[in-house]
Amino acid sequence: MDWRIKSLDEILATAERRSLPRSLGAARLLMLGVGAVIGTGIFVLTAAAAQKAGPGMMLSFVISGAVCAVTALCYAEFSSMAPVAGSAYTYAYAVYGEIVAWLVGWALILEYAVASSAVSVGWSNYFVGGAARLFHITIPVALTKGYFAASGGAVNLPAMFVAISCTMLLVIGTRESATFNAILVTIKLLALAMFVVLAVPAAKSQNFQPLAPLGMSGVSAAAASIFFAYAGFDAVSTAAEETRNPQRNVPIALIGSLVICTVFYLLVAAGEIGAVGAQPVFGTGGEALTPGTRTFAATCLASANQAKLVCSDEALAFVLNRIGHGVAANVIGLAAFLSLPTVILVMLYGQTRLFFSMSRDGLLPPLLCRIHTRYKTPHVVTMITGCFVALAAGLFPVGALADVANSGTLFAFITVSMGMMILRLRDPTRIRSFRVPAITIIGPLSVLGCAYLFWHLPLFTRTVFLAWTGAGLVIYMSYSYRRSAMTAERK
Repeated sequence: MDWRIKSLDEILATAERRSLPRSLGAARLLMLGVGAVIGTGIFVLTAAAAQKAGPGMMLSFVISGAVCAVTALCYAEFSSMAPVAGSAYTYAYAVYGEIVAWLVGWALILEYAVASSAVSVGWSNYFVGGAARLFHITIPVALTKGYFAASGGAVNLPAMFVAISCTMLLVIGTRESATFNAILVTIKLLALAMFVVLAVPAAKSQNFQPLAPLGMSGVSAAAASIFFAYAGFDAVSTAAEETRNPQRNVPIALIGSLVICTVFYLLVAAGEIGAVGAQPVFGTGGEALTPGTRTFAATCLASANQAKLVCSDEALAFVLNRIGHGVAANVIGLAAFLSLPTVILVMLYGQTRLFFSMSRDGLLPPLLCRIHTRYKTPHVVTMITGCFVALAAGLFPVGALADVANSGTLFAFITVSMGMMILRLRDPTRIRSFRVPAITIIGPLSVLGCAYLFWHLPLFTRTVFLAWTGAGLVIYMSYSYRRSAMTAERK
């Protein structure tokens, strides 16, 4: 079988012929990574994680963070060898060949595009809550919840608005987007620091008991969902082609952003749990309820449950309100309102650069790799992606979108980690400005950790992933295989 492997030398040569301008330094790239990682996962999804794991979501953060840490090391080594757009898709092309690269790229659509939609919905929750708290404006549920949300809305207009706004900003330019991102990331970090300062001193030891009311299975399920809070770090590697001195700056940004975000996550989670508790709500028969379902939403409407963290759409603002810091709650809500678009921005950025790379290889229509004559950005693919992201954000709830995004991310992470071990054997003499330490330990840990989290995703999510993969194979065999640049080269 012809696997159509494209060597790293070929990949670098292709990128050189049709490349994007290098405009990002180490600081902006680091902020890009922090902007991608700190977002809906900590501002919104901790409530859903608490429903699955209770206070044990602290362990969930540790598990997810550890898996991401070992995977980030593999990404760092790959990016030091191949500083081009495309991230895991490009790396898979060099190790496994075209069909696996296509499947990885196809799976990454579930990470970048679907994650952008999920964060847009998270932003909408804070927008709606802020409008009610600050201006006493109640926006109808029909206009703030998607058609498929448990609360039964029609379309989430605020989520669609922020997705389209970020799309237009990306069309204008990478450097301008990165500067805007750096400003908003600073606001986000200051807001989280304020939350930690106010919430951690209010923590009570009894709020951590029982630590895991649903057992280790609940902690693992929460870890699989919380993984969404970390996954954006790989968007840094998609920016390698637009980074100055990428062999040095990309590994710094990958590892640095993950360290910064993990510290903040653990402190914020400790503040949430310790200040107000994080026990799940149960059904009438004592059964554990799944967050995002209509039964769960109906149970949360009961007066006894409205004061629980697991029933909140704005977890951090909810906690500060509960412990008597109403003004600070408004500030954190405003910070989330201002800063969550950074995550959408970076996720959209990663998606468009992935499509750009796949189009450059002939696997997608050439129209998608057109570069704007004035802004020097891939404007066509950016606008098309933005429209699909806005549509998904307008119709689906945040939890369902996050889980689907995780499935694509975990598949990509597994292929990158395995690929790194294979490439060490196949091409040991290639210059690597960054090398994964103890690869025989780190590599398998990454693969097994990602597989463990994938298995603990909801069955529906895994089914969606398999169906999505099947659809990708059909498109590859019917269009991409024949149009590939590899096909043209061999004629």
